[in-house]
Amino acid sequence: MMREGRQIIIVLNGVGSAGKSSTAKAVQALSSVPLLHVSMDGFLDMLPEGMIGHPDGIVFNASEVEGHRVVEVETGPVCDRLMSGMRHAVAAMAAEGNSLIVDDVMLGHEMAKYRALLSGHDLRFVRLNVPLNVLEARERQRGDREIGLARAQYDIVARGQGYDLELDAGANTPAQNAERICAAFGL
Repeated sequence: MMREGRQIIIVLNGVGSAGKSSTAKAVQALSSVPLLHVSMDGFLDMLPEGMIGHPDGIVFNASEVEGHRVVEVETGPVCDRLMSGMRHAVAAMAAEGNSLIVDDVMLGHEMAKYRALLSGHDLRFVRLNVPLNVLEARERQRGDREIGLARAQYDIVARGQGYDLELDAGANTPAQNAERICAAFGL
């Protein structure tokens, strides 16, 4: 259960197309606690168009690996500041008394950054696991993702870093995972 005076911040982590945004919206609908949804994609949409494909912004590098398209993401200083700003915005919103559900793609030390920024709050990390073949099918169906992005992220999205909950977002629907999240965290 949440302690009085402390906000809960739930960070959903998973590969692109894992269902983080859908799960966040399902948690919002089910939770008795009003949770604001902070989406990494919403922040990335703030980048000027000229920063997409620019080394100072974000570049999607496509290659062929073992017969599969792989798209790796490289970020420059503008995108790095944007992502750091997103995490600081999450902390600022929590400091104002808001409870949040954040969807992010954590590839490295982001979990430690969240822990440092949100040490005074009830911070929970949830990993959404999805088999690679399901992720690739979702990429094709969505039409708004670079095909090969999930494959590139699959083995490097932060694993085993002390998640509070790990869920199968390939077999379970966002609503089913939302039920598990709400039950686990007393929402």
